[in-house]
Amino acid sequence: MTHEKNEEQKRANRLIDEKSPYLLQHAYNPVNWYPWDEEAFEKAKKEHKPIFLSIGYSTCHWCHVMERESFEDEDVAKVLNDGFVSIKVDREERPDIDTLYMSVCQAMTGQGGWPLTIIMTPDKKPFFAGTYFPKEDKWGRPGLISVLNQALEKWENEHDKIQRISDKITTILEPRLSASSRGELDKSSLNQAYERYLQTFDATYGGFGQAPKFPTPHNLMFLLRHWKLTGEEKALAMVEKTLDAMYRGGIYDHIGYGFARYSTDEKWLVPHFEKMLYDNALLAITYIEAYQATGKTFYARVAEEIFTYILRDMTDPEGAFYSAEDADSEGVEGKFYVWTPDEVKRILGETDGELFCDYYNISPGGNFEGKNIPNLIQQDLDTFHKKAGINREEWENKLSILRQKIFEQREKRVHPHKDDKILTSWNGLMIAALARGGKVLDRPEWIDAAARAKDFILEHLIREDGRLLARYRDGEAAFPGYIDDYAFFIWGLIELYEAGYQIRDLQNAAELQRRMIDIFWDSENGGFFFYGRDSEQLFARPKEIYDGATPSGNSVAALNLLKMSRLTGDSDFEKTAEEQMKAFAGDIQEHPPAHSYFLMALQFALYPTREIVIAGERNHQDTRDMIRAIHKMFLPQAVTLLNPAGETTDLTELVPFVKDQTQRDGKATAYVCENFACQSPVTELERLKKQLT
Repeated sequence: MTHEKNEEQKRANRLIDEKSPYLLQHAYNPVNWYPWDEEAFEKAKKEHKPIFLSIGYSTCHWCHVMERESFEDEDVAKVLNDGFVSIKVDREERPDIDTLYMSVCQAMTGQGGWPLTIIMTPDKKPFFAGTYFPKEDKWGRPGLISVLNQALEKWENEHDKIQRISDKITTILEPRLSASSRGELDKSSLNQAYERYLQTFDATYGGFGQAPKFPTPHNLMFLLRHWKLTGEEKALAMVEKTLDAMYRGGIYDHIGYGFARYSTDEKWLVPHFEKMLYDNALLAITYIEAYQATGKTFYARVAEEIFTYILRDMTDPEGAFYSAEDADSEGVEGKFYVWTPDEVKRILGETDGELFCDYYNISPGGNFEGKNIPNLIQQDLDTFHKKAGINREEWENKLSILRQKIFEQREKRVHPHKDDKILTSWNGLMIAALARGGKVLDRPEWIDAAARAKDFILEHLIREDGRLLARYRDGEAAFPGYIDDYAFFIWGLIELYEAGYQIRDLQNAAELQRRMIDIFWDSENGGFFFYGRDSEQLFARPKEIYDGATPSGNSVAALNLLKMSRLTGDSDFEKTAEEQMKAFAGDIQEHPPAHSYFLMALQFALYPTREIVIAGERNHQDTRDMIRAIHKMFLPQAVTLLNPAGETTDLTELVPFVKDQTQRDGKATAYVCENFACQSPVTELERLKKQLT
């Protein structure tokens, strides 16, 4: 390992050679950090020391707190450097390590979170787990120094016992993590999930359960489909209430757009201010689907604002998307985002400033540590223009000008740290979102942005042997891709195909789908492992099915497989999805609402589906009119193909069943097949609409 010889670099630890922004944040800690590599484990074995493993990510508020309190502290560093080999891991680069040891923490303590703190043997077997620790004992919470000293004392004096404990933990957890609970799924699981959402729904503020509240957009996507398939109006009402409440809250950045990660309170007022790429991608899709379902332009506008934020602030010059923005700036959580009335009035003047403060609830008393998070929780959006003494359209134009002035002033502040690494998985989600938004709202520039990101991944994040990689930063692509990388990127390719109908996108999706099955599939018990058979093998090879902040790779893969089967006619994809559903049926039945995206795949499997083929010349008006009409509709049980007339690239090689589905009488022709039966082809737009509605 090479290190520069200048004075500053002499104080750097081994993390200085890493690409991860999170690891680089710790490169000048007095702790002698190692990255996760064999050098660290060999040193621990040779010196008979336990491993101190700390896992976090660069925009994690409590990770920063623990760094300031402990990892920058000489006393803590001395204990760690003398008694341990210390390893830092970026959970976003190595979700395989994070998933495994987070499961350990949850099993040992009943809870989890970041920073994740693990103490383990040199052979990677854990015997202690926790999350954030202050430096010293405080409020009944043990301090890190106490924890470390106790661990060292037991390591020295009760070593055999420690070894037995760590062996027992891994022996118990290994089969739990990699097993799947087989069975058969039916519509009862869908109904149970819906009933549970009804029970936990917050009718006052939207969302489910109590604070803290996470957006979890796939819960809302499931409910939209449940409404569409069953006619349950309450399902749609829960979605609308939640989407409206989240937008009104401080979790939404009303000045610069985009959503924060979660709300610390029930009202969605006070966020944990970091913004993640995955949240904004999934929420954009949900708002777009709500627009399709209801026709309400408000939902389309929120999605447009999310994309404005992403394309302005989170897009690399080469087209891919950055990972996250921090909660903190200048060491203070939320400082970048909050306001006082005086600050606003200095920018806008007394009269307009008063109006702006009134609209966004910016008061002298404040709603967050003496300052204000702009929000619309109590605002009557339909009548506020009367206070301004103008009509609604004039008020919206005026508000846009005032907001832009505030935004431009905010841009002069010290910005939160931006994690500029490019993750294949999260880019897949944003590709899916932009492609969906572009096709529904007829915004080709969004489809182009999705295609640029796709091209970046194909150029920079696929090895010569075809293996998808997980992370790109500063010219380096690294880490064999995980199940999420494959599943989310395939999702993006499917959405991109259905937005622009470029055959190569569907070919890439099919090729990656087959590779994914080869690398991750459990041939004994079914389902996909989290990391590939060609990756570093840890003490267990877990399968993830829980749909948390993001849907699991298994859940997304299940729906991808079903859609790919319909799009290509390849029944092997559907058979794999069927096996997957049997493999995880027991897990799903135990608590259906925790698997909302997987339930979307189940909906697709159990309810009638449609294959819609438009045959016609790509750029002719009649073809475009048919495509546009389909894109406007909320058709979650449908897939669409374009069989383009007059093009040299032949779709029939990939999709044999379209061979005879060609245009009639020189006109664009629609073929709609539903539940394995095809209707008569139509060349009139109104007849197509009638077939679909």
